[in-house]
Amino acid sequence: MCHESSGTGLRETIGVGKGTVSLDDFAHADAIFVIGQNPGTNHPRMLTALQAAARRGCKIVSINPLEEVGLVRFQHPQHPLDLIRGGTPLACLHLPVRINGDVALMKGIMKVMLEEEARRPGEVLDREFIGEHTSGFIEFAAALGRTSWQEIVKQSGLPMEQIAQAAIIAMRAKRIIACWAMGLTQHRNAVSNIQEIVNFLLLRGNIGRSGTGACPVRGHSNVQGDRTMGIWEQMPDSFLDKLGEEFHFEPPRRHGYDTVNALKAMHSGSVKVFFAMGGNFLSATPDTEFTAQAHRRCRMTVCVSTKLNRAHLITGQKALILPCLGRTERDKQASGPQFVTVEDSMSMVHKSRGSLAPASEQLLSECAIVAHLAQATLGTKAGIDWLGLISNYDRIRDSISRVVPGFQHYNDRVQIPGGFLLPNGARDREFDTVDGKAHFTVHDLPNQDLNPDQLLLTTIRSHDQFNTTIYGLDDRYRGIYNGRRVVFLNADDIAAAKLQAGQLVDLTSHFRGEQRHASQFVVVPYKIPRGCAAAYYPETNVLVPIDSVAEKSNTPVSKSIVITIAPAAVTGMEDGAPSGSAAS
Repeated sequence: MCHESSGTGLRETIGVGKGTVSLDDFAHADAIFVIGQNPGTNHPRMLTALQAAARRGCKIVSINPLEEVGLVRFQHPQHPLDLIRGGTPLACLHLPVRINGDVALMKGIMKVMLEEEARRPGEVLDREFIGEHTSGFIEFAAALGRTSWQEIVKQSGLPMEQIAQAAIIAMRAKRIIACWAMGLTQHRNAVSNIQEIVNFLLLRGNIGRSGTGACPVRGHSNVQGDRTMGIWEQMPDSFLDKLGEEFHFEPPRRHGYDTVNALKAMHSGSVKVFFAMGGNFLSATPDTEFTAQAHRRCRMTVCVSTKLNRAHLITGQKALILPCLGRTERDKQASGPQFVTVEDSMSMVHKSRGSLAPASEQLLSECAIVAHLAQATLGTKAGIDWLGLISNYDRIRDSISRVVPGFQHYNDRVQIPGGFLLPNGARDREFDTVDGKAHFTVHDLPNQDLNPDQLLLTTIRSHDQFNTTIYGLDDRYRGIYNGRRVVFLNADDIAAAKLQAGQLVDLTSHFRGEQRHASQFVVVPYKIPRGCAAAYYPETNVLVPIDSVAEKSNTPVSKSIVITIAPAAVTGMEDGAPSGSAAS
């Protein structure tokens, strides 16, 4: 649901739905463009790599509607001298792009590059790489030439001078990495966002060389690994053939449902059972009321969980909660202690072994729950020794090694300290596309015209939050304390709407004639572009319509929601309401 737009955009252009960088590439990049991503809150471990890069002179460009503290200066919590010295300055340039103005901005950066190439032929673009390894450049360059600076400036919200600054950094850098997260992937034109980044990287051959590449940064340590292992509703026949061969059955060939279509199928009654492996589905998905109705219309809902969450309160006619071991807890099976493996955003596969005592001796692992469920429903029908598989997880990995490409000798290779790197053709400039080349693509500028009273809202996380898990009510990075129902607005927009800082307001989203409402939000002045607003999720998920999805990827559009704001029915500050400073 989060990075499907990345996978779709990358598969179409470079032939693989994953990033092309390794962690070592960060040590060799001359410039890193961090786009639609807030590492300080969402990917704190990445800050260490960015700090090391900045210290050796790498130029870091931050592209985000909000200037995030974590990209301004980083103090490593395990380095006492950092606290004394005040940390390391990270981003040398911050571009406060309008929400969903990224296509326009990237076009502007590339337009400067092409114009400079025209003045200095062969000195800006990697003509050899473009000619040998790409297709579509002529069409791309012609379309970019027809795109006016007036529209680029209008849609990006940035002056030409600032865009040119980013282009100069890109032209001076021999090796560039582009990183992004959900700030790019959850718009209607999200796939176009990703593919414009690919265009940008292709211009100077910044794919398939040390210190270069595309880096979609995923929030959980095994989101990417799930897909590699077959968790996709559209797995190709080649994977299904291998799976059937290994376990002696005929896998279903009909494609299933993605998140949005699964919700619609539950809502219509065509899906009767909802089975969740971890997570907080109710709070993670769009259109909260629609999602709740979809759950209630199921005959049964089942949640395999490490802890209770709000999703457990909205159930089908029958409901089960199956508590399970967490990944930090010791997992002991018949053959002894077990470990699982994860794949990170860099395609590294490594061991994950719990060290804490289980919360209860009765807890089963997720693997054991699935195996016992299969044993109870299928028995020996499929000819699979389900309980034998979980007695020693090496047996599961042996089967994986025969089914999933890149996992040969799995049990031996996973013992390597730090794990092993999965093959990635694009990293070696071998592109699994129809013509064997990386593709330049052409995209229209998204139409961001709003009515005078409308704003574009993006959803964000607080500092004390991981996905939908909220650890506290403070967001010290943004100066918010004791609450989460806040809406960040430009001071000029506050004045134009005749609102005041600290005032309670109601938010209304508008989509195809439909309205959805979220009430009682505190106005907080913030350094954000005019016409833009930001608020925390999951509180604002109720504003995201189920039919508002990205083209091609069908990802919910949670980062560009058209809203209007009105004074709340109850005015003034209430006891326990959040407080926020006019953040600088």
